[in-house]
Amino acid sequence: MDDWTTSRDRALTQRNSEGWMFLLEAARDLRTTGAIAPSSKALARLLTDQVQERGTRPLNVLEAGAGTGSVTRSLIPRLPPGSRLDIVEANARFASQLHRLVRTHPRLAGESERVRVHHALVEQLDTGRPYDVIVSGLPFTNFTPAQVDAIMNRYMELLHPGGALTYFAYRGTRYARALTASRAQARRHRAVEEVLAGYQRRYATGCWTVWGNLPPADVWQLRRPTCASVPAAPDLVAGAAR
Repeated sequence: MDDWTTSRDRALTQRNSEGWMFLLEAARDLRTTGAIAPSSKALARLLTDQVQERGTRPLNVLEAGAGTGSVTRSLIPRLPPGSRLDIVEANARFASQLHRLVRTHPRLAGESERVRVHHALVEQLDTGRPYDVIVSGLPFTNFTPAQVDAIMNRYMELLHPGGALTYFAYRGTRYARALTASRAQARRHRAVEEVLAGYQRRYATGCWTVWGNLPPADVWQLRRPTCASVPAAPDLVAGAAR
């Protein structure tokens, strides 16, 4: 058996293992897991493009809601030398798997201290440093509007002026929820989308669709203004209260 076959089989085994882990965690709590399958390679590449596009200078990068690490594996090889990566994950089982990923990743041999895994909520994260790039995998439409507003506002606080945030949203979830969920859940879903739309209007620099994902997803890129502070958003706060 050649090395390519061995590595391919190992990758398939790992992918199947992650798929089962996602299904188990979704069965336990779909609200916080937010997906039934890991992100595809195409989605992971698009989410992490901002890291590669910033050249070779060292970066501070944050990944929130990393899950089993499907995006993390795409992110680590793209980090310029000397960069630091913080990974925050609220699910304890996923956080344990991420710790193992960091300890064993070949690109981090002898340098695993450059990557830290935090078992915490992103709203509570305080590492004492701003970030050049934030990659978010959080399932926003499973949260309340107030939670989404708090998370997005925290992202903007954590970014350097000019820093970029990328996140994704599954396509068609509003219609699926309208057919399968209660009216209260459907209203909450619409209110969350309104909060996100407010941030998109103010900060978005691009949006792309990844059809080769399960399910298809839109990837949004937002940029913090180069001014020193992020202005308050009373319209978003009002929307979150509905």
